[in-house]
Amino acid sequence: MRIAITGGTGTLGRSLISRCLTRGAERVVSLSRDEVKAGELVRDFGDPPALRVFLGDVRDRDRLTDAFRGCDTVVHAAALKRITESVYSPGELIQTNILGTMNVIRAAAEAGVARVLVISSDKAVHAANLYGATKFAAECYAVQANSVTFPRGTLVSCTRYGNVLDSRGGVLEVWRRALRYGKPLPLTHPDMTRFVLSSTEAARFVTACLERMRGGEVFVPDLPAMRLVDLAEALAPGHPTETVGLRPGGEKIHEVLLSDEEMTRLRRSERGGPLFVTPSHRSWSAIPYDGVEATVAEYRSDRVTRLSVKELRDRCTAGLFTALRRWCGSDELREGSS
Repeated sequence: MRIAITGGTGTLGRSLISRCLTRGAERVVSLSRDEVKAGELVRDFGDPPALRVFLGDVRDRDRLTDAFRGCDTVVHAAALKRITESVYSPGELIQTNILGTMNVIRAAAEAGVARVLVISSDKAVHAANLYGATKFAAECYAVQANSVTFPRGTLVSCTRYGNVLDSRGGVLEVWRRALRYGKPLPLTHPDMTRFVLSSTEAARFVTACLERMRGGEVFVPDLPAMRLVDLAEALAPGHPTETVGLRPGGEKIHEVLLSDEEMTRLRRSERGGPLFVTPSHRSWSAIPYDGVEATVAEYRSDRVTRLSVKELRDRCTAGLFTALRRWCGSDELREGSS
């Protein structure tokens, strides 16, 4: 594999780089506009012969084309994701998340890339904020881009998932600071639930999608959910919490991974592969998708299996949520539990 990853210095990007290098990828290109994070990436990974760390922005199509040359795969993970900040800078989200996605796909086709996987979010379903709306628009463009890219040999698909707990700026990082300074753990809403996975699981899922994609699918993982109050109890038993209210910009109490309409187009890959939604209109190929029709119950974070406090503790102990060790050291946990 010769892969380029936009947003390569982010949480998912780093996990993908590690996975690709471990699996012997011939070329791994990280593209990011943040020179500080690029330097940290070089420091942390050293100088393996396959790794190239490039500076660049998804708003710059020429730079993307240059970075993608010689690659057969692109994972587009770069995005602006902060719901609160989008209230004041809506145009920036549109420039990066929608127009940037268009640039990535066009540049990949021009550079002769065979596969492009666009990373989306559960927030694209029934979008309640601009971030979700831009991800939904990016999905729509990516799926139908196959009408133009497929004849040129470039397949484009998408994948959604939920909250990656060990992501930068995530809830665990916020709680780490609260524990360090002896403050209550802030909760936006006592009933809030989220689909959850670790960065390692996310990278594994993305790899599985790359191996199965035929162009036009929106892949959806089977994820457990959790209540935020249960995660707080698993992290710091007995530590006080404080309800601070939903963030400005539009924040859901519960998330959804599949809409009712998408349920009618849902399939599951054979041999235990992931769920995926087929496009409502497919003009670029008559080759049928593999797998079988799938039926799932309503895919909402308050109605699927939720991890209990004990299960969260067990999974954290087993290393599923490595963020608990990365963001919250054992001394801080003991302080928060006292």
